[in-house]
Amino acid sequence: MPGNLHVRNLDDELIARLKRRAARHGRSAEAEHREILRQALTSEEEPSLDKLAAELRKLTMRRKQTPSEVLLREGREEL
Repeated sequence: MPGNLHVRNLDDELIARLKRRAARHGRSAEAEHREILRQALTSEEEPSLDKLAAELRKLTMRRKQTPSEVLLREGREEL
């Protein structure tokens, strides 16, 4: 389903460069903008769940962890 994206507060020079690039490619500025986004995002690889989990473990490995059974017990006691 197509959606809309509005980009605000762009530098005038950036807009002018987008329009010149679009003209060189025979497209509207909007079509050129879509193509730039498509190219940038299709070349970017989505991280796997395993990779994301490994990064999270690395970020939190020195933090104190509360065992799940303690959290469950505390949750039951609140009821």
